[in-house]
Amino acid sequence: MRRKIITTGDGSKTIQIEEWDEQYHSIHGAIQEANHVFIKHGLQHVHTLLKTSNADQSEESLGGISILEIGFGTGLNAFISALEAQKLQRKIRYVGVEAYPVAQEEVEQLNYAELIRAEASELFVKLHEVPWEVETEINARFKLIKRQQLFSQIVDKSCFDLIYFDAFGARVQPELWTEAIFRLMYDALKNNGVLVTYSAKGSVRRAMQAVGFRVERLEGPPGKREMLRATKEEALIS
Repeated sequence: MRRKIITTGDGSKTIQIEEWDEQYHSIHGAIQEANHVFIKHGLQHVHTLLKTSNADQSEESLGGISILEIGFGTGLNAFISALEAQKLQRKIRYVGVEAYPVAQEEVEQLNYAELIRAEASELFVKLHEVPWEVETEINARFKLIKRQQLFSQIVDKSCFDLIYFDAFGARVQPELWTEAIFRLMYDALKNNGVLVTYSAKGSVRRAMQAVGFRVERLEGPPGKREMLRATKEEALIS
């Protein structure tokens, strides 16, 4: 399918699939959407939850956060998460799943480091240069493994604190937003784990609830009224 680089509302680039009229990120602002959905309502939220549940521990002794990204794509979410790890003083183990990796010539046209933190441009490059299927220490606070697989092939069990669900929209790929997929996501999360997504469709919310998630509607990023956050509240077995 024909693809091109376009500029979104906040000046950041994204990739558009012309036949679908679908983008990797919001046309209203790729960086704004990523920060709002995945950092503010995802990573920062989980950081606070874990900090509260371990209030008797010092900042230095807090454990790491494990993240599964559904749709590694341009690497934007991984990039801002690596930067956030430094701010939060948290170690992150990040698993990015992508069936169809972005081409290097496309990566070179993306301007995220330029707009977010120019001095971190080498970090963004490294996220794309490290080999697939190999866990790599990007820096002291961020480990990355990129897995090339279909989302339906995910078989992780109780491994992750947080899932960034950033698949293409249900309008063009409805098979990625089904109960079957969200069951895999539910199983992959630890108890009290969290999934965040830019989508707020009623069918998506109902699919999440059907597999056991508690789902919240939250204020959406620029250009969207709402987004969803789902929490796994599995009863603990005594």
